[in-house]
Amino acid sequence: MIIFNPAMTLGELFLEAMSSGVITNGEMTWVTSHQDYFSRTEKAVAQRLGRLIDEGSIQLGCRVPIS
Repeated sequence: MIIFNPAMTLGELFLEAMSSGVITNGEMTWVTSHQDYFSRTEKAVAQRLGRLIDEGSIQLGCRVPIS
C-alpha cells in the first residue's frame, strides 16, 4: 500500500498523478488543506490538477503497486 508522503511537493504529486492517472484521497486532502500556502505557480498546478480530475483524465482512487 502506498501512503502519501508529506515531504512530497505539489509538483511531485502532480507528476505522480499524471503518470498513474490516479490521485488518492490522502493526496486530495493534503492539497485542499495546504492550498492557502501555495505560491502562485503552485496554485496554477492545483487548478490544472482539478481540471484534469473534472475531465476524467485523473481518477480519484488508490494506486496498486507493481511488483
